[in-house]
Parts: sequence; C-alpha cells; structure tokens
Amino acid sequence: MKWMKFILPVAILVVSYFIMKGIEASASDSAITEAVDTRPTVTIEQIDVESSVITLSSYGEVQPLESTNLAAQVSGEVESWNPNFVSGGLVRRGELLFSVEKDAYEAALLLAQANLSSAQAQLIQEQAQADVAAQEAKSMPDARVTDLYLRKPQVMSAQASVKSAEAQLKIAKRDLDNCEVTAPYDALIISRDISTGDYVTQGMTAAVIYNIEQAEITFPIAGFDRIFLDENTLGAKAILTLDDLSKTQITATIHRDTGIIDSATRMTHFVARIEDPYALNQNNPIVKFGTYATISFEGKRLEDVYRIPQELVTNRTLWTIDDESKLVSQKIEVIREDGSDFLIQGNFNPNKVVMSLPEYPQNGMEVKIIDNSADIVANSDTAE
Repeated sequence: MKWMKFILPVAILVVSYFIMKGIEASASDSAITEAVDTRPTVTIEQIDVESSVITLSSYGEVQPLESTNLAAQVSGEVESWNPNFVSGGLVRRGELLFSVEKDAYEAALLLAQANLSSAQAQLIQEQAQADVAAQEAKSMPDARVTDLYLRKPQVMSAQASVKSAEAQLKIAKRDLDNCEVTAPYDALIISRDISTGDYVTQGMTAAVIYNIEQAEITFPIAGFDRIFLDENTLGAKAILTLDDLSKTQITATIHRDTGIIDSATRMTHFVARIEDPYALNQNNPIVKFGTYATISFEGKRLEDVYRIPQELVTNRTLWTIDDESKLVSQKIEVIREDGSDFLIQGNFNPNKVVMSLPEYPQNGMEVKIIDNSADIVANSDTAE
C-alpha cells in the first residue's frame, strides 16, 4: 500500500491539470473580444439665431419733484391752522393751511376802495371842466387856446390818481387774500414752524413741504450700457422695483437725460418720473421719498444673435463638432451678458455646439457624440 501514497497525489495533479485546460478551452471558444473605445464623450445641441431686446437696469433713490419753503406773504397773528398741517400730513392743492388775522387788511381794503372812488370823482369833475373849456375855445382865437386852458394837465393828473388808487386796491385785495395760506400743490408736510397765536412777518418761513403730484428718481447708466440705449429711451416706460420686503413694482416714465457724463465714474444719469407717488388720487402702492429702487427698461433690439450658457464660452471661444466628429474651437464675439447666458455672434456651426466638453479639449480631438434623442423620446412617452 506504500505505492498508493505516491500514485494518488500524482493522479490528482494530472486530473486537475486536464480539468483546467478544458475550462480554458471552453472559455476561449465563447469569449467575445471587442475593441475598447477610448474617445471622450460629448453632447451637442443646435442653437437658433434669435432677436433679443436688451433690458437695462440701474438703481436710485426716490426724491420729490420740488421742495418749497412755505413763507407768509403778510404780517400778523396766526388765527388757525389745518389739522393736516403737521409733519407727515397730506394736503391737496388749494387746501387752506393756516390763516392770519384779517382785520387790518380788511380795513386797508376799505380805505383803498374809498381812495379809488374819490379819485374817480375827481377825474369826472376834471373831465367835465375840460369839456366846458373845449366848447368855449371854439369861439376864441387859436393863440389864446392852450393845453392849460383846456385843462389837459388836470385831466391827466386825475387819471393818474385813479390808476394809483386802482393799484392800491389791487394790493389791498392781494394782502387780504394772502391772509389765508393755501397749498400750491398736492403736498407732504415735512415740518411746520408756526402755531396759533404766533406772530408771523412777511417772508418768514412757516413750513417745508414736498410736491407729491410727481416724484423723480435719478439713476446712472454705465458707459458699457450706453451703447444699448434705444433712440426712443426718453418717454419710454420703466419698471421700478422698490427695495422692500414685498419687492413692490410700479410704472415710471423716463423723463430726461441730465446731459453730462460724470468725470469720475464716466456714467451718465437719467431721470424717471413717478405719478402720484403717495397714491392721493388713485389706488396704487405708496412710494415714499427716500426709498431705494431698481429701475429696469428696454433698450435696443439685437438682431441675429445666439443665446448660449456662459460656462460654454472660455476666452471668447466656443467649441463645435466638425463632420469627422472632431472638436473645433471657434472665436466668437460676446455682445452682452444676459443673466446666466451670453448673447453672441460669430462664424461657427450652430447645429453642432458642444454642450459638455472633455476635461482637456483640443482642436482636432476625436470625440464620441452621445445621442440623447432616445432618452428624450422615452421620457416623453413616460410622461404621457
């Protein structure tokens, strides 16, 4: 049995060897050898030429159209004032703000009326005497008829007295009217410096008011944006987005160009107007003075441009695919940045724009194009 100790291991080794060879033979018969494609993969899309209207935006502060230091035009004691004539109050055009004691001015008006009546009576008397003198002069030699005899100087003096009295009457009426101080426009009261019983003098500032019939916002336009201004910018509508939590939007009108370019910033400034900012006459959002707002409006329309994501453009270069599925870099012109896109122009193939680049793209690199059309169709069918 000793020989079995040597023969058995050898037999096992021989059998194992033949089994292994059999497995290799069967595997080699069924194996499918295929070449490994080492080309980098890319996706391409067609981009279409379009017409795009440029939207320009800027920033500014809402300011009143005008500010007035309201002054008394007569002197006297303040008798009363409007309850809305307080800081933050709103008053309408022509509304009474405060009144000054009228007694002295009513007396002055009566005196002016009396003086006018006296002057008119004197004129009538002088005119009658002049008529009598003119009748008598008809029977007298021409040498004796003088202007003094015809009472012409007296008549002219009486006429001057009437005009003077009329002027004094007009001043008296004006002073009496000025005892009641009214709002020159729809106004916001900023400050009031008088109270009942105060004595005001002519020219004394009684209050500061802001015009709320219109407001203005002055906003800068940078030099690189000026080329996109439309020729009809003045008078165009603009959208104001207020700098508040609700981002309220209102409509404004671009009123004018300030006409100068800032020497430090090289910016030009435009002014837009807002109608009825405090919504006194219509149901609109209130726009308070001092509010910051973003203003946006339409500029020029760009024709024959392409819209492309910014990440696809590097150093003003765009990658496309040629007919042999090789990468080609094309120089393009970036006309404007629009959000996350560029608006571009250039001589390139818009039908094969590379949307996903290899890590290190090179001109002439052969790539494998991934066709996403099947996936798009499948996803469309699933959605249905």
